[in-house]
Amino acid sequence: MLGKRFGGFPSSIRSGRFGAFPQVNIGTTDDSIEIVAFAPGLKLAELDVSIDKGLLTISGERKAAQTGSDDKTRDDSRTYAQERFSGSFRRVIELPQNADPDRVQARYTNGCLSISVGKREASKPRAITVQ
Repeated sequence: MLGKRFGGFPSSIRSGRFGAFPQVNIGTTDDSIEIVAFAPGLKLAELDVSIDKGLLTISGERKAAQTGSDDKTRDDSRTYAQERFSGSFRRVIELPQNADPDRVQARYTNGCLSISVGKREASKPRAITVQ
């Protein structure tokens, strides 16, 4: 799955047998690159976001879901199907050259990690007056 493209942006994906986690949407505006990672069931302290040499990395660990009453794991429970991913994860997204690593904002709300990466001023479209 390495080198797969999302909306024109190249993305490297490290995934396990359950597929890539967290799933992402990537878009753009005139001023920024917008990334939304869907990561329900995490606490803010379990998420790490970094940017280095044009690579945005989202990593962390999602704990196994609790089963049984009162959120206590039952020793006698048997799992017949498990679709929810748990364990360590890492997503690496290659940003375009016009991304400005000094203008990054991240917010985690209701299981969605929203990351906005500003574009460099020189790369913004501008109108040219013809004389």
